[in-house]
Amino acid sequence: MKIRSLFNHRKWLILFANSKIAKRINDKTYLKIRYYAFIGKKLNIENPKTYNEKLQWLKLYDRKPIYTIMVDKFAVKQFVSNVIGEKYIIPTLGVWNSFEEIDFQSLPNQFVLKCTHDSGGLVICKNKNELDMQYAKKKIEKSLKRDYYSVHREWPYKNVKPRIIAEMYMEDSKTSELRDYKFFCFDGKVRAMFVATDRQKEGSEVKFDFFDRDFKHLEFKQGHPNAYILPEKPECFDEMIFLAEKLSTGIPHVRVDFYEVNGRVYFGELTFSHFAGLVPFEPEEWDYTFGEWIRLPKK
Repeated sequence: MKIRSLFNHRKWLILFANSKIAKRINDKTYLKIRYYAFIGKKLNIENPKTYNEKLQWLKLYDRKPIYTIMVDKFAVKQFVSNVIGEKYIIPTLGVWNSFEEIDFQSLPNQFVLKCTHDSGGLVICKNKNELDMQYAKKKIEKSLKRDYYSVHREWPYKNVKPRIIAEMYMEDSKTSELRDYKFFCFDGKVRAMFVATDRQKEGSEVKFDFFDRDFKHLEFKQGHPNAYILPEKPECFDEMIFLAEKLSTGIPHVRVDFYEVNGRVYFGELTFSHFAGLVPFEPEEWDYTFGEWIRLPKK
């Protein structure tokens, strides 16, 4: 089979996009390859129309130094505290450069470990006496080594220092989990949000349900199925919208995540490229709808 025909297949494009060779390619070319691999269409970077296309444009041309602080899971806490107040911050129990430095004796019985520069490297400890230290070490060290920027070329992560932080374990007594409430903000205006449920339910895929700013369910899917039973509107929904719009003022697009725990709001994280702009909408028309909400700044 000719090399050219190989690269006409998305499977091979995905493999290529994850290769060491691909990491040496400039950001613009790399994003075009990766976009086609995951979306199945050519990336129109010069005149983007869809949400996913515009996220690729923002990766290339909207690069403010403050974004590095805003995606650093430790540094962002002070930033958010300065904007909306310290009461919304989940307490940090420790910060370390390596797994060996962690003083587990000083940590409470329940806590959460994660890295400051990536996504997914999470260790949840509900009982310190039952913590699988070998598993925790392997997962955290793998995350520490991960070059998160190079995977999707999300520029804000490029200069984040990889560190480990421990946070207080949080769980809402009503839902028996820690639900994510994620708000899509455009120039300081919330247009939509989604609720992530079943994140900690063993043997069950996480569920995503999208809503408008009035908490009306939006009939589309992206990345994960809808819940069998729609999640209820959080008690602090209006407060979350107010806080999200405050944190997103002056930014073309950012997703602001919160948790609701026993009637109180806690900040989660800030995300500039939801799903890295590489997950299709079902149906596709919503990709255009979200895209219309992004007003691209000048290069």
